Amino acid sequence: MPFPGVSVRRWHLLRRVFLGASASLPLVAVADRTLAADPAPQATPFDAATVRNMARQLASQPYKAPENTLPAEFKKLDYAGYQGIRFDPAKSLWRGQGRNFTAQFFHRGYIYQDRVNIYEIANGKAEPIRYGADLFSFDKVPPSTGDLGFAGLRIQYPLNHPDTPDEVCAFLGASYFRAVAKGQGYGISARGLAIKTADSSGEEFPVFRSFWLERPAIGANIIVIHALLDSPSATAAFRFTIRPGEDTVIDTETATYPRTDIAQAGLAPLTSMFLYDANDHMRFDDWRAAVHDSNGLQVRTGHDEVIWRPLTNPRELQISAFVDTSPRGFGLIQRERSFADYQDLEGRYEKRPSLWIEPIGDWGQGVVELVEIPSDNEVNDNMVAFWRPHDPLRAKGEYLLSYRLHWCWAPPGEVKLAQTLQTRCGLSFDQKHRQFIIDFVGDSLKGLKPDSPPSLDVGSDKGKIISAVAQPNPDISGWRVSIELDTQDNKLVELHARLMQGDQPLTETWIYRWTQG
Repeated sequence: MPFPGVSVRRWHLLRRVFLGASASLPLVAVADRTLAADPAPQATPFDAATVRNMARQLASQPYKAPENTLPAEFKKLDYAGYQGIRFDPAKSLWRGQGRNFTAQFFHRGYIYQDRVNIYEIANGKAEPIRYGADLFSFDKVPPSTGDLGFAGLRIQYPLNHPDTPDEVCAFLGASYFRAVAKGQGYGISARGLAIKTADSSGEEFPVFRSFWLERPAIGANIIVIHALLDSPSATAAFRFTIRPGEDTVIDTETATYPRTDIAQAGLAPLTSMFLYDANDHMRFDDWRAAVHDSNGLQVRTGHDEVIWRPLTNPRELQISAFVDTSPRGFGLIQRERSFADYQDLEGRYEKRPSLWIEPIGDWGQGVVELVEIPSDNEVNDNMVAFWRPHDPLRAKGEYLLSYRLHWCWAPPGEVKLAQTLQTRCGLSFDQKHRQFIIDFVGDSLKGLKPDSPPSLDVGSDKGKIISAVAQPNPDISGWRVSIELDTQDNKLVELHARLMQGDQPLTETWIYRWTQG
């Protein structure tokens, strides 16, 4: 049962494990933890504070890994075997009730071994949704005779056709979840919380232990899901308000309660895949022009500067930090939207969502952090971005954060500055230096004349820029910037470039990290 729009060759690692970046960075994986059987056999009162109170109380107790009671035949399932367990659509929650939304559930097994308790909320009561083997069909394993429980859930809604339910979001594996907008297929993932990402001691993966689904009203186009997150370092309560559409928007309210001090907390984390593009292709003997779910990190700073950082697939782990105060937004973006950009009938990367984080309220000081992990295969999610607050999260504290997730074709809001269409790099004509080509397109560049060109703001932190030229590119109705760099034997050089008119920027700020190899 692969997610729509995700090829079979890639879905088999849906919660895809990061590649280790070096010998000192071990492979990371979802911890093998499951919850005990549902402790609430009957409907119980539920209000807006219920999950937050549960998270606060849970954080006051020592972390206890739940007992793993999954039968061995389900733990040992491979990808094909897990695909053979299918939920019966006729038994979807709210089916036949005249509601726009229905819910289905994932069975436990394969790499999805954590038991997740799921409840329906109606009339101020939360009632557990009962597992039953009759909810599923089983191809490779015999039906269970016990209460194995669920691994996650997916929500359906008539997104593309008014009479046909489409899968619009899914929560499966640790604290990972995905969504799509109209016409899209699954790609990038969001997470509830990231802890110690890319740390040499290994990343900690919090898990969603329980979900509460508010029964949607007849005709409603919004559904609300509550979730409880737990890990050795922290607990958290989440409230997701999901609005499917041309952009699918998930308003997210979080309350985090650390058990211990967390110096490396990643808030509003995103996880994506970048294998190669025109800027990073030489390592791959592949017939496709590009392979990626996202091709750049975009940041809109608190000072309203727009930054575009093309993604790269490095040979060694790379971490970039963009210091900011009160950011206006950031996200991992898929800008190349033509089939010709990829030529992949199966992957359809041009239809993968961009995911934009819009902060609600003042997030204060911190950094937008980008982690790029080496990968030689497109099944690996090797790009991670999140907000890291300036101060650590302290044990016994309460940290409230709200933001809006836009699963979209392009970030929301008016585009005032020209954007980077594509980045290319290779050897210079004389075979001695590095050449970088940046194409900018946008309304702010229209009307500029070759005899009165914009000024060029360009620089590097190391090496020497031999030449930098801006010229019109009529084939894209934009402008091209060409930079020749003498690396001077440096192994890493940071570059930036943008077009200016006087002291006003005409383009976003292109930032690039070149590494040797």
